[in-house]
Amino acid sequence: MSNTLLDTPIEFLKGVGTARADLLKTELSVFKFGDLLYKFPFRYVDKSTFQTIKDLSYDGVSAQLKGTLVSLELVKGANNRRRLVGLFKDSSGFVELIWFQRAKVLSEILVAGAKYVLYGQLKIYKGKKSFAHPELELLEKAEKSIKGAFDPVYYTTEKLSGRGLDAKGIRKCMVALFEKLSKRDIVENLPEYLLSSLKLMGKYDALKEVHFPTSQATLEAAQKRLKFEELFYMQMRLLQTKAIRKRDIKGFVFEIVGEKFNRFFAEKLPFTLTGAQKRVIKEIRADLGSGIHMNRLVQGDVGSGKTMVALMCMLIAIDNGFQNCMMAPTEILARQHYQSVMEYVSGLGIRVAFLSGTVKGKKRAELLKMLAAGDIDILIGTHALIEDPVIFKNLGLAIIDEQHRFGVEQRAKLWRKNPAGPPHVLVMTATPIPRTLAMTLYGDLDVSVIDELPPGRKDVTTKHFTETRRPHVLNFMHHEIKKGRQIYVVYPLIEESEKLDLQNLNSGYEMLLQYFPPENFNISVLHGKMKPKDKDFEMERFVSGKTHIMVATTVIEVGVNVPNASVMIIENSERFGLSQLHQLRGRVGRGAEQSYCILMTSYKVSKEGRERIDTMVRTNNGFEIAEADMQLRGAGNIEGVQQSGYMDFAIANLATDTPILTAARHIAEKILHADSALEDPKNAIIRREIVKMHKKHKNYGRIS
Repeated sequence: MSNTLLDTPIEFLKGVGTARADLLKTELSVFKFGDLLYKFPFRYVDKSTFQTIKDLSYDGVSAQLKGTLVSLELVKGANNRRRLVGLFKDSSGFVELIWFQRAKVLSEILVAGAKYVLYGQLKIYKGKKSFAHPELELLEKAEKSIKGAFDPVYYTTEKLSGRGLDAKGIRKCMVALFEKLSKRDIVENLPEYLLSSLKLMGKYDALKEVHFPTSQATLEAAQKRLKFEELFYMQMRLLQTKAIRKRDIKGFVFEIVGEKFNRFFAEKLPFTLTGAQKRVIKEIRADLGSGIHMNRLVQGDVGSGKTMVALMCMLIAIDNGFQNCMMAPTEILARQHYQSVMEYVSGLGIRVAFLSGTVKGKKRAELLKMLAAGDIDILIGTHALIEDPVIFKNLGLAIIDEQHRFGVEQRAKLWRKNPAGPPHVLVMTATPIPRTLAMTLYGDLDVSVIDELPPGRKDVTTKHFTETRRPHVLNFMHHEIKKGRQIYVVYPLIEESEKLDLQNLNSGYEMLLQYFPPENFNISVLHGKMKPKDKDFEMERFVSGKTHIMVATTVIEVGVNVPNASVMIIENSERFGLSQLHQLRGRVGRGAEQSYCILMTSYKVSKEGRERIDTMVRTNNGFEIAEADMQLRGAGNIEGVQQSGYMDFAIANLATDTPILTAARHIAEKILHADSALEDPKNAIIRREIVKMHKKHKNYGRIS
């Protein structure tokens, strides 16, 4: 890219000026010509063909006509409001045009008797055809325009539209830009051997065609070129980061699998490991013994046994004289991990401690002193672990659970917790991630997948009911409680009104009391507004089986483990995303008994809401659900993805461009395998682009 024309401030583009430039900067982050160039259209209007008035017969159809503006008249209506009425003709007949906005301005711009190209949406009312607010362009000007067969439509905002920079106004700016732009202003950023072997369009041609396509085929070729470029360089950066980390950052060597691990495996392991758990532990052991710093992601569906894998890895660290920490996003989940680990390692002489914001005063001071002295083997807690006073003597392994809940910089702080050097890092998620996202978000990590559930687990049966089936659901709840089972009833968290959330939850609680009276049944209530000690009290009542029903918001979404709970009822389930519904469903089915998830919705559900519900009823496979979620919502809306700068694509779409991404990663791997330092002259262009990218982006790859 040139450092001349494309670096020109946007106010100097024809038709922009200072006021519009200020809006473009604040609304679209367009500061210079080059920024505007990469604001690609989100759709196109086919203007390659013309219709005739006689052939138009469907209300609402979009049409393009070529003809004469026969007449124009300003007409006064009610409240003295003016409208502009015109008559347009072509070789087949006449049609009425009408404008209710900017009538006076348009009456002075449009010329009766002149030939125009008209584009608009046809209205047919009582057999009469008309166009409201059509676009008109002088035929002579339209024929000279650099526009192609399709009109690009650009994203805009209300403020921009108010200053004449609606989709059409931005299109005019783009026309003005391309009138100035030539091939010498665009520096090719893919080497010739890639362009020829992949049959990719040149950079300048691709940019021109994507803004002003001359045909459907050239548009698709231009989009393919630009998408490949974007995904290829993202993968090159991720793979280089991974290679540099493995080359330059040394890891502590855990040479032995010793007494603590072997005793636990022989005496304490509560169940037989699945093949997937054994495979993942083997992959982690290889990392820990290699001398290379481990940075590994473990993906596993809800209930797949990630915590057990994490514990056994911590035992390896302890056998080698190192400390461990495990960080969880909520106090409930952190405490649950703490209690589980304490129970598992009981009698092995392992010192386990808990730290959160609620641990204060002398107790906290004593804990920090023991930690720094090396007298704690495993520290489990919340984000309190990354606070400055928390220092380890020899932290060897840091485990981050539900890692997408933590910001990148929060996670990076763990690196500074050990004076002797960075600990090995294991990040875990129970939110299945589509393959394309894993290649993108975690392309610089090693990835392990636990894709088996422990033996004896039964798939949760999922049903969808509307309010008319409420009596049936209540009878079913009574039936399950009589069998000795427990039930979750979850209400949505509507961000717009937390007060309303609590009213909904409370009204649901009041309704349940009518059917499950206090003299015979116990009901717990749990929500995010409660004090930590009250949350713990209510959770403990449910875990211990003292309460039959837990009425809660999504605070119980992650990690709560009550094997006796067999029913999850999700109220207003159409308000939840697929990933969240799947996480909630994962709270049941954790014991040997058949479990059920009941999705309650209103009678009217949107098309997307219906697709989410149908997906949940159809499958229990978290990875299939994650793929469906990405197709429905797009990659950028999936939980935890927005915090990553990797999602800021100008044209690529991870939900639809999987083949291009897969090809881009394969080619990037092949190039780096043959020329890791990019020293081959044929890769000079790639090396130049990578250097530019590294200057732009902070490297958090080591921890994220």
